[in-house]
Amino acid sequence: MHKRNFTPVNRYLHIQVPNSDPPQTDSGIVLPESFKPTEERYIVVCVMGWATDVRFEEILQENCKVIVDKSMIEQFKIEGKQYNIILDNYIIGIL
Repeated sequence: MHKRNFTPVNRYLHIQVPNSDPPQTDSGIVLPESFKPTEERYIVVCVMGWATDVRFEEILQENCKVIVDKSMIEQFKIEGKQYNIILDNYIIGIL
């Protein structure tokens, strides 16, 4: 059995999103479970792969860091493995 690799198409990039820590307080105040702290709109992610038609393919490198609009990250699960993808439109910059 061969290993199957995910290759995005249609201007998508396969990204790795860093784990987010649950909200904590330094004061010891207990917050309700429904409390959601204000989140940043943009996040730095790691590029795992990309489609050949990504508009800036020539300047990408595997494992490079990019800044993306967090709300535009799409997640899906196939055969028990979770994937995160984003359309090249929502890449704000490359670090």
